[in-house]
Amino acid sequence: MNGEKLQALARARVQELPGAGLEHPFGPDWDVFKVGEKVFMLMTEVTGQPIVIVKADPQDGKALREEHDDITPGYHMNKKHWITLHPGGALKKTLVDELVTESYLLVVENLPRANRPVDPAVFGRAD
Repeated sequence: MNGEKLQALARARVQELPGAGLEHPFGPDWDVFKVGEKVFMLMTEVTGQPIVIVKADPQDGKALREEHDDITPGYHMNKKHWITLHPGGALKKTLVDELVTESYLLVVENLPRANRPVDPAVFGRAD
């Protein structure tokens, strides 16, 4: 999958997530996606290729990095809690959707209950 497609898939999934919004606090080269004022996804091309950076459970992130050459530690983020998705390889749309959704839910579950746009225990689990 090429970089533009990778970012387009991630962006399309974000548009389906309640309460998610796009900001540019680091300038026009960084798309920063937040829910409840907390970052759950970033996109940029400052590395020379279009990449997507998402939050991941540390154990899941480690397993994903071992399983996929196109997943590396989070670029300019905490390497334990963030992963970077790179274009060019075998990442499937379903995996991109799942990783974006999981990143969103990891952030939502840490928001105060009154600020949660969805219940993270059930959102997307019936799919």
